[in-house]
Amino acid sequence: MADVQTPVIRTDIPHSARIWNYWMGGKDHYEIDKIAGDAGLAVDPDISTMAVQSRQFLIRAVRFLAKERGIKQFLDIGTGLPTMQNTHEVAQGVTPEAKVVYVDNDPLVLAHARALLTSTTDEGVTTYIDADFHDPEQIVADARNVLNFNEPIAVMFMGVLGHAKTYDDLLRIVRTVVGAVPSGSHLIYWDGTDDSQAYVTLCENYTGTGGTPYVPRPQAQIRGVFDGLEVVEPGVVSITQWRPEVAEVGQVLPISAYGAVARKP
Repeated sequence: MADVQTPVIRTDIPHSARIWNYWMGGKDHYEIDKIAGDAGLAVDPDISTMAVQSRQFLIRAVRFLAKERGIKQFLDIGTGLPTMQNTHEVAQGVTPEAKVVYVDNDPLVLAHARALLTSTTDEGVTTYIDADFHDPEQIVADARNVLNFNEPIAVMFMGVLGHAKTYDDLLRIVRTVVGAVPSGSHLIYWDGTDDSQAYVTLCENYTGTGGTPYVPRPQAQIRGVFDGLEVVEPGVVSITQWRPEVAEVGQVLPISAYGAVARKP
């Protein structure tokens, strides 16, 4: 589990979690992140829409699994900075006894997790693991201290696996974790795709700042992550088109971010 040492936070290199927070309208970022974020917006003005809509997808997907599929355990890998309606708030709002384990290894994220990621109900459990998603075996081992791996678990990778070194590595990470959870568990996954040149350029420019590279994937590779799983309708789609609220139908256009929810047989 996470130690209690004071984290070392780099404020001279932009970080994707903090830039994402800036694009979402949050306040948990530094000047270097704002500079990188503004540069990104100049290249791809739609990136702020992606940031906001990714949170809406999380809310809808978590609520669906808690309410419609009866999932009571969530493993949110690559948490990012806490913002409005985090996974535990959505899940415990439906199922008060829900258990949520967050996973991240960014010092700023972990510092905020200690302060903000606490259960919203007396019955629920909310905690975090200090781990890198490149070490999925360690994540599984640590998560076993909190979650019951004999009962269904929702495994979440929300817009973070573009940081995987290769597509094969991405598949290894997902399949290691999904392979460890029981039948009836679900995968929630989305990532940015390469069908927008502006978004591809934004990611290339971010790499040039010294940040950890983020690689947009072809839609076919996003779909490949769900091989062997039972994909929930409407399938692998732009995240804005995944079960939008009635008021949103026809109001939000597709964006270069695709994902789905799928059940492990």
